[in-house]
Amino acid sequence: MTSEKLQQARDFEAQYVPFIPDSERPLFHVTGGIGWINDPNGFSCYKGEYHLFYQYHPYSTKWNSMHWGHVKTRDFIRWERLPVALAPDQEYDRDGCFSGGAVEMPDGRQLLMYTGVQRVRREDGLLEEYQTQCIAVGDGVDYEKYEGDPVLTGADIPEGNSPLDFRDPKLWREPDGTYRAVVGNRTADGSGAVLMYKSEDGFHWRFVTVVDACRNEYGLMWECPDFFPLDGKQVLVVSPQDMLALGLEFHAGNGNIAFLGSWEHDRFTREKVQSIDYGIDFYAAQTMETYDGRRVMIAWMQNWATSNCQPLNARIFGEMTLPRELTIRNGRLIQNPVRELEHYHGHRVAYSDVLITGETNLPGVSGRILDMTVTVRPVGNAYHAFRLNVAKDGEHVTYIRYKPEMNVLRVDRSRCGIRYDVVHVREFQVRPRNGEIKLRLVMDRHSLELFVNDGEQAATFIIYTPETADSISFQAEGGAVLVDVEKYELDLDKEA
Repeated sequence: MTSEKLQQARDFEAQYVPFIPDSERPLFHVTGGIGWINDPNGFSCYKGEYHLFYQYHPYSTKWNSMHWGHVKTRDFIRWERLPVALAPDQEYDRDGCFSGGAVEMPDGRQLLMYTGVQRVRREDGLLEEYQTQCIAVGDGVDYEKYEGDPVLTGADIPEGNSPLDFRDPKLWREPDGTYRAVVGNRTADGSGAVLMYKSEDGFHWRFVTVVDACRNEYGLMWECPDFFPLDGKQVLVVSPQDMLALGLEFHAGNGNIAFLGSWEHDRFTREKVQSIDYGIDFYAAQTMETYDGRRVMIAWMQNWATSNCQPLNARIFGEMTLPRELTIRNGRLIQNPVRELEHYHGHRVAYSDVLITGETNLPGVSGRILDMTVTVRPVGNAYHAFRLNVAKDGEHVTYIRYKPEMNVLRVDRSRCGIRYDVVHVREFQVRPRNGEIKLRLVMDRHSLELFVNDGEQAATFIIYTPETADSISFQAEGGAVLVDVEKYELDLDKEA
């Protein structure tokens, strides 16, 4: 039965979404129908398709009372919008249906697990936000909340941990048919942890173990955990709040981290830690295993520190990254655009061994919706820097600058049209191969996703440059470089 609040959200979309032209949206990245979106939720397989839910407030472009929006796809590029799936319409979730996961059940139903939020005012006037884990079950469009909700409360967490920071369950089924979930929590020392729970039927849950804990080493609260096997390793993904910068590997603020390790007898052993994305706009990553066995990740392409810095008169705000295939290579988490993107490659322009000294434009190399790979290698004496300018006109530019002496890549969007005094620059260490660096850029109107050296590192940025600023140029400083360029336009009207 559809509640009044849920029907209200669906009716609101039906009334206003048709008036938003396609030109206000990215071509192949997920957005909400209207209003605000943040974390991806319930990224999963269901009945031969891939479903994605997301944190959603349709009534404004600001974070507010969270609903679950809903889309589905067959290829991660073309998405079909579905009705709003969840609304905060019960006492236990009256202040929001926060992030969670989804899984297909043996009987053909889809199980959603999410965080219900209830704000309570204490006697001293302070508001406290109690968070519990809840279940809804449906058919891929309509969902009924479980009569036994909430299924996990503060009584189900280890002694001393906080019931006020207990959120974002990621859900999956084990080969033996049982269900598991990891949930973010705050520990007695004030920092984050990831708790694991188990269920035989998806409705009745019990605590298993603390998968890992922050111990005030990597930020504070750990949000949006994910936990999965990959290429012989076990990977724990978290989004820490209140990080302190650590060299060029971790930046201050809300971050994203992958721990690589092993998992035996319900015990996780860390072996390596790394940033997932080195850009400005990447948070709350969630993964799924595809029908053909790939591990694919998607994230919110935005960040909390700049989420109020919106274009004037925006009707939609927030979008998701391009889904990325994950692998492990040489002990690192590797990510590359899903291979399905290549099915939509249109007109191709390619150059080989182009000598770049000053600033150079290449005929046919321009645009704002593209998939382009640039390989850079030195020629003769060492050069000081290589610079790739994109989304450029006489006033605007976003640039990628590589300094080989330091092996540092700098992305600067200061002149991308954002009219706010916020962070515009990221720098990170890269690992050239025999003096060569390879840059793959995927652009979709107002976004730039950069993949370095076949996915060894990634960096994601929102840009607000006018779409008419579509020039691309190549520039060598203090020497010369040779570049290879392969650029594809992207055409979603093609048959995949």
